Amino acid sequence: MNTPARPLVLNVEDRDAPRYVKTHDLHQAGFDVIEAVNGVEALRLVEAHMPSIVLLDVQLPDLSGFEVCRTIKQKWPGVMVLLTSATFVSSSDRTLGLDSGADSYLVQPSEPLELGAAVNALLRIRRSESELRRLNESLEQRVQDRVADLAEANAKLRDEIAQREKAEAALVQAEKMQAVGQLTGGLAHDFNNLLTAVVGNLDLIRNRTTETRIRRLADNAFKAAQRGARLTAQLLAFSRTQKLVLAPVDVNTVIVGMRELLNQSLGPNVAIELRLDAGMPTVMADANQLELAILNLSINARDAMPEGGTLTIATTAAGKDGLASILVSDTGHGMSREVVSRAFDPFFTTKPAGKGTGLGLSQVYGIARQCGGDVTLKSEVGKGTTVTLLLPPAGIAAVPATANEAEVVRSRNAEKLLIIDDDLDVQELVSEFLTDLGYEVRLALDGEEALAIVPSFKPDLLILDFAMPGVNGADVAIAMRAHYPGIPILFASGFADSDALNAAVGSAPLLRKPFRPGDLATAVRSLLDGGRG
Repeated sequence: MNTPARPLVLNVEDRDAPRYVKTHDLHQAGFDVIEAVNGVEALRLVEAHMPSIVLLDVQLPDLSGFEVCRTIKQKWPGVMVLLTSATFVSSSDRTLGLDSGADSYLVQPSEPLELGAAVNALLRIRRSESELRRLNESLEQRVQDRVADLAEANAKLRDEIAQREKAEAALVQAEKMQAVGQLTGGLAHDFNNLLTAVVGNLDLIRNRTTETRIRRLADNAFKAAQRGARLTAQLLAFSRTQKLVLAPVDVNTVIVGMRELLNQSLGPNVAIELRLDAGMPTVMADANQLELAILNLSINARDAMPEGGTLTIATTAAGKDGLASILVSDTGHGMSREVVSRAFDPFFTTKPAGKGTGLGLSQVYGIARQCGGDVTLKSEVGKGTTVTLLLPPAGIAAVPATANEAEVVRSRNAEKLLIIDDDLDVQELVSEFLTDLGYEVRLALDGEEALAIVPSFKPDLLILDFAMPGVNGADVAIAMRAHYPGIPILFASGFADSDALNAAVGSAPLLRKPFRPGDLATAVRSLLDGGRG
């Protein structure tokens, strides 16, 4: 006797503990369960496995649960969706969830039996709907449906073969992206330590020299080091290991500063035209990722103009819904309606194998959404393409980074600082700079050495690297506070993974490498003036 297959449920939850609890409760209730930790992965698994029900958390790291639900209902309306949330629990939240196509909405946390009962209720509804349709059909209609089912099954089989090939290609691409993330994450930590020493020492040279020629040379080297820091941030964003840092950005200044990079990237066959609105407001964005988005769109435009053409980048304060606009237009071959409808889908590309990842436009979309904006696309075959980034005005001016030595606040009482960092170059820079400001400084290469120094030195503040061999900075902080509960700690890190770093550090003060000496002095003074605790 064959045992009937257990219903398959896709559990979509980015947090480990709630995801484990839900999966356990579903197993206990008699369901087979597969898991996803973000919206893109969820859509891929729905496409590959076609689960009976998707248990979908509203708050996800890339797409919202409402967006994922709408996509599922548009592409696979037979898949039922049960939205869950412990945060979005108001009547308006539940209404929005149901309007997005969800079959039900469950407020978390719920009792284990309640979750199983909710899933079973949806399955009963689906079975009842099917039974009612069958009862209302005549015998003749059933015969006709059977014939149609056979034809549909044949077509579905061909479609499943195509979808399986697509899913396998997407999986290979995802594995490549994971490998890129691991590689860039490791490189970024070492490179950020290197840049901290380079940027910091160049900053000190610029501020301390009185010779014009030396200052000019240091300025040039400092700008090159800053480009290196931006490149690292862009690589990390592409591998999706570091989240955006939003601040007021002068868009026109960013675009003008990219002119040389665009000329080099697009080649001599593409003419670049800038139409920048003098009244363009500052916008809330990550300047590095905004550069990357504009560069991605420009390279796409170049590829759409193989015989050459004109790339136009325009800004305007009068965008849709009160948002400021950045328009990137080309005179290329354009896109069909079908391609336009899928242009922002992850892994979708019309380029030959090996020529495109299908992530460029989806990344631009993700950047705009994280900034609180949107992206629109207009294209017509033979008439070119225009992509518009819509970003929220900041309401305040962009503040240029300034950290002149004269503005740095010195030590007030020769406070004692203990620096824990495994990079000797960073140690030397930080030690020399803070010593010059009047602080008494001691150095340690790891947590064990630091714990041995503290009893006799009695520091007023710890400056602690996060990623170190053996025990990381979070573990060192825990050990320190177990013995010395009141000691303030300033984390300084070039570690790439934002999620891992935030989970470990929490709300503790964090100075990201590469930092400038003035930023360090400000952070130290702020913590010391804030007192212990």
